[in-house]
Amino acid sequence: MADALKRDSTGLVAAIVQQFDTHEVLMLGWMDDEALHRTMTSGRVTFFSRSRQEYWRKGDTSGHVQWVKSLAMDCDGDALLVRVDQVGAACHTGTRTCFDGRELDAVVGHGG
Repeated sequence: MADALKRDSTGLVAAIVQQFDTHEVLMLGWMDDEALHRTMTSGRVTFFSRSRQEYWRKGDTSGHVQWVKSLAMDCDGDALLVRVDQVGAACHTGTRTCFDGRELDAVVGHGG
């Protein structure tokens, strides 16, 4: 899988995290090859922190663990979908998802 990924200029790929049973989108993180390897071989999600320039395994300090259920690459190879069983809050702010309470006003489209 790592050979097929298209990374950004810093070697990272976006990893969308989704609750495996409800399909709720929880957060977005970033992975390089090592973070992806750790995620694929440990059963827990590891990210690369762009701000701290270090690896972090979700839940090591907060207890809000993400247990890997499946991993997929999108059709272009520039994003990952990590399906997890989330324990506790996914967001560092303490909310269930990083998108709670952050809705934007947008015109709602109507399809045929």
